[in-house]
Amino acid sequence: MTINRSLSVFFPCYNDAGTIGTLVAQADIVAREYTDDYEITVIDDGSKDSSRELLVQLKDHYPHLKLVFHEVNRGYGGALQSGFRNATKDLVFYTDGDGQYDVFELRKLLPIMQDGIDVVNGYKISRSDPVHRIVIGNVYLWLMRLLFNFHVRDVDCDFRLIRRRAVHSIQLEHTSGVICLELVKKLELAGYRFVDYPVHHFHRTYGRSQFFNFRRLFATGLNIWRLWWKLMVRRATPTAIAHHAPPSTVDKQSDTA
Repeated sequence: MTINRSLSVFFPCYNDAGTIGTLVAQADIVAREYTDDYEITVIDDGSKDSSRELLVQLKDHYPHLKLVFHEVNRGYGGALQSGFRNATKDLVFYTDGDGQYDVFELRKLLPIMQDGIDVVNGYKISRSDPVHRIVIGNVYLWLMRLLFNFHVRDVDCDFRLIRRRAVHSIQLEHTSGVICLELVKKLELAGYRFVDYPVHHFHRTYGRSQFFNFRRLFATGLNIWRLWWKLMVRRATPTAIAHHAPPSTVDKQSDTA
């Protein structure tokens, strides 16, 4: 059934030639089921593999596909900023280009986006990563919840459906993975209403994580401190935030959880 709404789907892509084609095809299927008014955007963030060549070929087969090419790598946050900036539809969905989430589960998020809901925030049913990454991830989530008083269950789950007017009402500044903390906290501070929903997380089958090296970890820690100081100590109000009711989060259960 076609619903009179519009949908933007985007994927940040960095050396994801082995997965990005499948994600575009899956997104096209789900979007067509939902509405005739949709767009799919891939932000290639300076990939060094064959991602860009593949995307150009996909453009001939998917008329709703838009491509944004960064000539130099701007970081994960830079790719997300480009994705949000280029989104033109009422609802915006994004997930990573490495295929660790199932795009078909967007079908479960869309019906939840009812009046009064602004963000459907996925949380991982279980994390399919090496043990050391699971441990580090759990510690990270605990620390971030302690530092930022997050209401969402999993701030580190990049499987989100957001109203465009909400994300366009805040100013995102970070170009690293810290943008996920910034995005969620600024939306919470603006009073937008969240719903948590469980989604599956899968082993990475192509490429490798860009996060786990000392230089990147040090930079991430520094950026987290700066964000915490700005939002939680100085209590700086994000630029152009609209004023809504206090933030709240609903935990939506799945029949697969």
